[in-house]
Amino acid sequence: MKDCNDFLIVRLSERPELCEAAAEWFSSKWNIPRSAYESSMAESLGAAVPSWYLCLDGDKVAAAMGVVENDFHPRKDLSPNVCAVYTEPEYRCRGLAGRLLEHVCADMAAHGIGTLYLLTDHTGFYERYGWEFLCPVTGDGEDEPSRMYVHRQK
Repeated sequence: MKDCNDFLIVRLSERPELCEAAAEWFSSKWNIPRSAYESSMAESLGAAVPSWYLCLDGDKVAAAMGVVENDFHPRKDLSPNVCAVYTEPEYRCRGLAGRLLEHVCADMAAHGIGTLYLLTDHTGFYERYGWEFLCPVTGDGEDEPSRMYVHRQK
């Protein structure tokens, strides 16, 4: 079995030829129209935010996530947001999501963005990677609040 360091992490702005396939992959995971991802990925080609990242096993996406201004919540002051965090089931429990989170945080810091936010229903997972619970936030169209986390690059 491959170690998490055996996978290649790419930023889509550095590999724009992967945008079409990546948009399809994200759309299939999150039920958001492919066109929304295509638009954001096109915008990412000339900006720090949005940004999209893939963790690849050869040509296959094993895990991925993005960074956007707002991840469908009313707290516009908590920006930018890590979003669309997903690891394919067969790749879970190998450290891929953690490695990808660390890579994304470091890359954003290199672009002058040292604080990131993340809205999730998970508890316990993100704390392992230096994220801290900030406050409850109710996502757009949701009845119950989710957990807003913050990560400050050291």
